[in-house]
Amino acid sequence: MTTPAELATIAEQVGAWLDESWSVDLTVREWWQRLADSGWGFPTWPTEWYGRGLGGDALTVVSRVFQERGVLGAPSGLGQTMGGPVVLQHGDDEQRRRLVPPLVSGTEGWCQFFSEPGAGSDLAGAQTRAVRDGDEWVVNGQKVWTSGALTTERGMLLARTDIDAPKHKGLGYFIIDVHQPGIEIRPLKQMTGASHFNEVFFTDARVAHANLIGRPGDGWAAATTTLAYERGGRAGTVGVAGASGGSLRGVLDRRAGDVIDEVLAERRAAASEAVDARNPGISGPNSPLTYVKDFGRNGEPGVRQRVVQYYVLSRVNALNQQRVRAEAAGGKSPGPASSTTKLARSVATRVNRDLGPHILGPHAMLAGEEAPLHGAVCHSTVQAPSTSIAGGTDEVQRNIIGERVLGLPREPDVDRDTPFRELKVGTQRSAP
Repeated sequence: MTTPAELATIAEQVGAWLDESWSVDLTVREWWQRLADSGWGFPTWPTEWYGRGLGGDALTVVSRVFQERGVLGAPSGLGQTMGGPVVLQHGDDEQRRRLVPPLVSGTEGWCQFFSEPGAGSDLAGAQTRAVRDGDEWVVNGQKVWTSGALTTERGMLLARTDIDAPKHKGLGYFIIDVHQPGIEIRPLKQMTGASHFNEVFFTDARVAHANLIGRPGDGWAAATTTLAYERGGRAGTVGVAGASGGSLRGVLDRRAGDVIDEVLAERRAAASEAVDARNPGISGPNSPLTYVKDFGRNGEPGVRQRVVQYYVLSRVNALNQQRVRAEAAGGKSPGPASSTTKLARSVATRVNRDLGPHILGPHAMLAGEEAPLHGAVCHSTVQAPSTSIAGGTDEVQRNIIGERVLGLPREPDVDRDTPFRELKVGTQRSAP
């Protein structure tokens, strides 16, 4: 644990560095490269790999200094918050030298090729195959629920390298180039009307053996590390008003000050109009804590009790998630506590899903800008089921908590030691 005096020194150091290095007239590309070289963009990463080796409490201090000064933060996407830490933990030095620099400088974004039509909760049952061909692997199969596939440069791919090994032991973890012949990306239309996810088809796509993280068959360890970062809130970077998401290329050659202005303007607009449907929060005009008054329901004891329940669930989980992020940022591999925060987020989302329509009544069925709260409650209702699925279902989280936290017996798993080719799992109907 960093002492208060040490945290104060860190704040002074990052402040002095920003005084010398930050300028709104730099391009985003120039600024992100300065951040990468300094180690302040990813301060909890090792010093030899673009970090400063600091703990999670120091990360909070660094982020606060960036925020107070209105400075653009480090690039943030699945590659930076999940892929980079996995390469640092499971890769070798050659892979770290080659794969990490484009992430910390924001010149690359990564997506995640994990789930399949027949391998979601049972991710170890993935059937996408990777067959060695000299210095490359040839990939065939299908992935689904992939965010950012259309706009990212590379993907974290879980593929089966050995069908004669048990399902957990025959997987490889690859970093594959997305935009190549043999990879077809099809957007999926959600019931909200958006298309945040894609299904992806691999037909003789290729990935270099040098991009296999760890040994063939060891992919499950890297995959579980990735999922732990995802469930725990993707910790590790300076969370300031920075650009994020799948595609980072669009901002690289823009003036950093202009990007900051746009981000802040979007945040102000979001505070007054929009809602994050998966996690609506506990403040702002679209929170039940606010609109329960607008619709005159705050005087009803039953409604008040449910609003307080939602507030307590959201607040406690936010604090717990902050703790998980700090531990992960401090160098600890995200553990079962990340499943606790993920499960609690699902519970809070369902409470909000039921609470909104209870408060608004028939108005909750209306969508669009002309609807109450611009249709935010309707959108939250139809979006809510995804929270219990994305990043691992609630059932998976309960199994992890039961086995790794409470010490309960493992769920029966009769096929754990069976060669994969003998299994009838997922969409597999005959031996490969």
